[in-house]
Amino acid sequence: MKHEGKALAADETDTNHHRSPGVASVHVRAILTWCAIFPMVAIGMTAMGSFAQEWHPVLRALVLTLVVVPMAVYVVVPRLLLLHGRLSRAAHDRKLRREDQRVVRKPRRSTSGS
Repeated sequence: MKHEGKALAADETDTNHHRSPGVASVHVRAILTWCAIFPMVAIGMTAMGSFAQEWHPVLRALVLTLVVVPMAVYVVVPRLLLLHGRLSRAAHDRKLRREDQRVVRKPRRSTSGS
């Protein structure tokens, strides 16, 4: 993202605290990451329960994270960020259209002096 010749990181805003539509803040990225990881961990723990009950908890965590982390980082989180970006841009576009409609519908004042 660029603003006034300066490149901004995804979690930075310009001097007016504006972020380009579709760019997720660090807080949104954290929530989306949790939304990706939690269900995968829950499903993974359930699936591993049938064959890994006797395993040491650290070994279970290692095996689970060997699957969950790469899937989250390379597949699930990028897709959630893409979805967030699309929804954010669509909301921004709707807002701009509404503002344009307000300007067009603004009633004109009568200039006749009665």
